[in-house]
Amino acid sequence: MEINETQTYNAEFAALNHEIYRLNKLLDAKEKEITESGRTDPYDPFRNPTEFRWYRDDYAEILPWITMPEFAVPFEPVKVEKQTIRKYYNIGGFMALYHFFGSNILVILLMYAIKGILTVMNPKAASGAVSHYMEKGASFVALNMIVFIIINVSGAFLALKWAKIKPSHMINTRDYSFAAALQHCFAGLFIWAVAVYSALGIENIFSKYDYSTIISDSDYGTTGLGIAIMAIYSCLIAPVTEELFFRGALMKIFSKSNQRFGIFASAVFFGFAHENIPQFILAFLVGIFFGHIDMKHNSILPSVVVHIFLNTLVTLTSYLDEGSPEMTGASLLMLLGAVIGLFMLISFRKGCPLPVSTPAQSRRGVAIAKTSVGIILALVFQLLYMLLLILTTKS
Repeated sequence: MEINETQTYNAEFAALNHEIYRLNKLLDAKEKEITESGRTDPYDPFRNPTEFRWYRDDYAEILPWITMPEFAVPFEPVKVEKQTIRKYYNIGGFMALYHFFGSNILVILLMYAIKGILTVMNPKAASGAVSHYMEKGASFVALNMIVFIIINVSGAFLALKWAKIKPSHMINTRDYSFAAALQHCFAGLFIWAVAVYSALGIENIFSKYDYSTIISDSDYGTTGLGIAIMAIYSCLIAPVTEELFFRGALMKIFSKSNQRFGIFASAVFFGFAHENIPQFILAFLVGIFFGHIDMKHNSILPSVVVHIFLNTLVTLTSYLDEGSPEMTGASLLMLLGAVIGLFMLISFRKGCPLPVSTPAQSRRGVAIAKTSVGIILALVFQLLYMLLLILTTKS
C-alpha cells in the first residue's frame, strides 16, 4: 500500500516538474518576443518601408549601441552618430575630388610625356605638328580612355576599401530579368530625350549672351583608329567603369543612413564629372534613375546595361549626316522609343517608387552633408571648373 502511494506521489511530482518546465519555456519565449519587439532592427533603424532592405548596411556600424534592448534611434542624430555619418560623406567627397583632379591632371601629364617622347623621336618636327598629330590621331582619345579606366576603377576600389565595404555588394543581383532590362532601357531613353531638350533650352539662353554651354571634343580622334577607340570607350568601357565608381562606390557610401540622399548625391557628382551643362543635366537625370534601378536589384548590372544602351544609341546616330534620310529615320525611331519609355517609366515608378526619407533620416542627409569638408570641396572645385569652361567658350 505504501509502495503504491509512493509511486503515485513520484508520478505526480514528475508531472508537476514537467508542467513547470513547460511553463518556464513559454515564459522565456514570451519574454524573448517582448524583448525582440522592443529592439531596433539594425537593418531598418528608421522603420522606412519605402527603402530597399537588401541594399542597407548594419546601422550598428554608425551607432554601435543600436542593438541594446528598447533602444531607438533618436530623432536628432547624437554627436558620435553625426561624426560617423560625416566620415562616410567625407570619404565620398574626397573620392569625388580624387576623380576630378586625377582625371584632369593625369591626362595632362601623359599628354606632355608622350609629346616629349614624340618630339625626341622626331626632332625636326614642329611643336604644332606634334600637337596636331596627337589631337587628330588616336593618341588623345586613347589617353583619355586609359586615364578614365585607371581613375574610375582605382577610385571605386579605394573608396570601398576606405569605407570598409565589400566590393561583392555590387553584383548581388536580385529579381532582374530581360523584361526588366527592356523596361529600364526604354525609360532611360525617355529621360535622355527630356535631358537633351532641356539642355537645348539652356544653351539658347546662354547663346543670347555670346556664351556656350557646349564643350565639344568633336575635332579629336578623327582618324579611323581614333573613332574606333572612342566608340569602344563610349559604348562599353565608360558605362562599366563609371557605374563601378558612381553607383558601385559613391552611392553605397552616401546611402549609409539615407538611401534617397545616396541616389541624389551620387547623381550630382556623376553630372559634375562630365564638366559641361548639357551632359550634367543628362548625367544627373539618368543618374537618379540608375541609382533607383540599382538599389531595386541590389547590383550595378541594371545601370550598366542601360548606360551601354544609351551610349551606343548616341554613338551610332552621331555617325549619321545631319539632315540625311537615315538621320531623320533614326530621330523618328528614337522619338517613338522615348514615348514608349514615358509609359515604361510611369509603370516602373508606380510599382517601385523612389525611396522617401523619414523626418529623422532627413536630418542625416543634406543637414550633415553641408558640414562635410570633402563634399563641399568637391562641389566647389567642380562647379568653378564648369563655370570657367563656360566663360571661356564663346557661342
